[in-house]
Amino acid sequence: MFLGDVSVRDVPRVLSIAGTDPTGGAGIQADLKAIAALGGYGMAVVTSLVAQNTRGVRSVHTPPPKFLKDQLDAVSDDVTIDAVKIGMLGDVATIAVVREWLERVRPPLVVLDPVMIATSGDRLLAADAETALRELVPQAHLVTPNLPELAVLVDEPVTVQWPPALDQARKLSLAAGTVVLVKGGHLDAEGSPDALVDTSRRLTGADGREVFEVVTPRVDTRNTHGTGCSLSSAIATAMARTGDWTRALSETKIWLQNALTHADELQVGQGNGPINHLHQLWAEAETLPGSQNSRTD
Repeated sequence: MFLGDVSVRDVPRVLSIAGTDPTGGAGIQADLKAIAALGGYGMAVVTSLVAQNTRGVRSVHTPPPKFLKDQLDAVSDDVTIDAVKIGMLGDVATIAVVREWLERVRPPLVVLDPVMIATSGDRLLAADAETALRELVPQAHLVTPNLPELAVLVDEPVTVQWPPALDQARKLSLAAGTVVLVKGGHLDAEGSPDALVDTSRRLTGADGREVFEVVTPRVDTRNTHGTGCSLSSAIATAMARTGDWTRALSETKIWLQNALTHADELQVGQGNGPINHLHQLWAEAETLPGSQNSRTD
C-alpha cells in the first residue's frame, strides 16, 4: 500500500487492534504503554482475551466478530485516527472483520505486526488463518515480522542469518508492495540489527536505498516479553509524529534499547518478564521538584 504524505501531529491518535495480556507486558497493554512513551494518545480495540502470564498462554477467548466490528466502528465514528497498529488477530473471522474495516475507513497509516507465536512458544494464530494473514499484508504500510513469522509470510524455511533475512524481506516487500521491518532479535549474534526494507525505494531519509538498517548492542536479559508488540506500536507512533520512516525507526530503536536495558528493574513474573516501557518517564520524574527522589543539594 503506497503511503503518501502523512499528516503529522505532535500527539498522534494511535489505535491498537490486538489481544490482551493480564500481566501487562504484551498485547494492548504493552501497546498503550509504548504509544504513550513515544508521545501518542493510545486507544485499543480487543480482538482476543488471552489468559497468559510471563510463563505462557493458558487459554484464549475470542469475542464474536460483530462485537469486534462494533468496537472498531465506535472508535472510527467518533475519533480521527492518525495511525493503526494491528497485533494478534487469531482466526479467519477476526481477520475478515479487520480487513473490511480497513478498506472502508482507510486509516492514513497502518502497521501490521503478524502475531503468530508468543515468546513462550504458544501459538496465537489458528493454522488455517495463515493465508488470510498473508492476504492482509498489502493493506498495511509497514509489516513487522520476527524471523519465524517472516519465513511463514514468504513460505520459506526460517533463517537465523541476517543477509538471508534481508532477502526474505525483499521478497515480501516486492510481493505485497509494502515496507517490511525485518528484526534481528532471533539472530545468534552480538549485535541486534533492525532494518526497513522497501523495494520501491521510497524510504524518506534513506537516499534512494531499499534498505535502512539500525544496529544496537544486544542486551543480556531474558525479560523480552512483548518486545514485538511494543516495537510495532512505538514505530507507528513515531511515524505519525515525524512522517519519516528512518527517523521513526531510529527513535524507536533507542527507546527499545533502553527499555530492555532497564527491564530487569521491574521484577515482574517468574518467566520472560516485560520490558520497561516507561523507563525514561520515571527517570525524568525523579528529578522533578517535589519528587521524593529529587536532589536538594
